[in-house]
Amino acid sequence: MFEVRVTADFAAAHFLRDYNGKCENLHGHNYKVYAHVRGEVLNEGGMLLDFSKLKKALRSVIENLDHKNLNDFECFDQNPSAERIAVYIYDNIISLLAKEGEDLSWSEGKKAAWLYAVDVFETDTSRARYMPCC
Repeated sequence: MFEVRVTADFAAAHFLRDYNGKCENLHGHNYKVYAHVRGEVLNEGGMLLDFSKLKKALRSVIENLDHKNLNDFECFDQNPSAERIAVYIYDNIISLLAKEGEDLSWSEGKKAAWLYAVDVFETDTSRARYMPCC
């Protein structure tokens, strides 16, 4: 099994409804995001996936989040947790790369490259991960 990972970061504000703590107030984070691709089969060039394609997709997705109040995004249902941000990034990377002919969606038994996980770090010690499968 091969795995590649790219990293990007963005800064954004949010608040968590129904949290009953200080994170219920508007505050910000310098988020760090990792996108992991796994697979068993390398392409003709000996790569699982070109790093530049994955980096471009990840950066494009987080550009929409950078320096924004995440509570303004309808898709987060007024509660932009790190978990929901990870799913948002995952889904949008899949969509962007599909438009370029790269199918990174997961399916049982897939040996070609798939987007395995997206990690969203709110701090150096607090991370949420989204994986489409087990």
